[in-house]
Amino acid sequence: MTPVCLIIFNRPEYTLRVLESIRLVQPRRLFVVADGPRNDVPGDVNACMSARNVLEMVDWDCEILTNYSEVNLGCKIRVASGLNWVFDNADEAVILEDDCIPHPSFFRFCEEMLERYRNDPRIMSISGNSFQAGRNRTSCSYYFSRYTHVWGWASWQRAWSHYEVGMNQWPTARDLNWLQDFLGDQRAVRYWSYIFQRAYEGLDTWDYAWMFTCWMSNALSIVPNVNLVSNIGFGPRSTHTTQTGSRFANISAEEMIFPLKHPPGVVRDGRADDFTEEIMFSGILNSLFERIRVRRKGVNKTIV
Repeated sequence: MTPVCLIIFNRPEYTLRVLESIRLVQPRRLFVVADGPRNDVPGDVNACMSARNVLEMVDWDCEILTNYSEVNLGCKIRVASGLNWVFDNADEAVILEDDCIPHPSFFRFCEEMLERYRNDPRIMSISGNSFQAGRNRTSCSYYFSRYTHVWGWASWQRAWSHYEVGMNQWPTARDLNWLQDFLGDQRAVRYWSYIFQRAYEGLDTWDYAWMFTCWMSNALSIVPNVNLVSNIGFGPRSTHTTQTGSRFANISAEEMIFPLKHPPGVVRDGRADDFTEEIMFSGILNSLFERIRVRRKGVNKTIV
């Protein structure tokens, strides 16, 4: 089976749940990436150690390779450096963070996609997530997207080798208005210009740089037509997904049906991507600004 990478930090109870999911498929190689404790957070040392100790529960024939930081690097540098290490030691990998609980069929789906598109440079990422709210865009098992959803995903060394956490190409791309040509929608251009600029300036997350890398490579991601991974990590203990009422929290992981039905060609699904942009990215901000505008208008009317 394809090697699995598990990224952990300080939540042993979540780590255990993901490990229980991994145990069902018993990979022969398990890479574990862990960040170190934060000096200013009481209990972090013990929590980080407890999360690492969960790996002692591996009870199948498995080579466990660990990459543990003794200091806190933060989400951006720890995940980026950890995945660099993984792909220095494996040609391909399935990647799960400690709050991403996969359906068992997620692993087979990733394996079949990794094999089918192994030598196809048009594909750089395989996601386990579907955010189409039950909409089946095609009769096929998956579609091709520009969005690299990473709550359970897989990729190849050949793709990750293009990744650059510092996004050094962004200033040139920004100044050439590359996003305008790439996206063709002014609202989306404004949103992603803001996001990529923040990531370039040091926002503590690694995944926007991965999105940028894939976009600059004009590459696509594979997205299943059913959601294969549930993110249980929304809440105050999360680094980024702190909002407990998100529509994307705890979406059920469903079963992928085999044999897979493959699309007839490698073509991006524009309708699916437009929906994703609307509900996850620039559309959210647009709705927020509209609510603020209406609220302010109502306040002004009351004052008058």
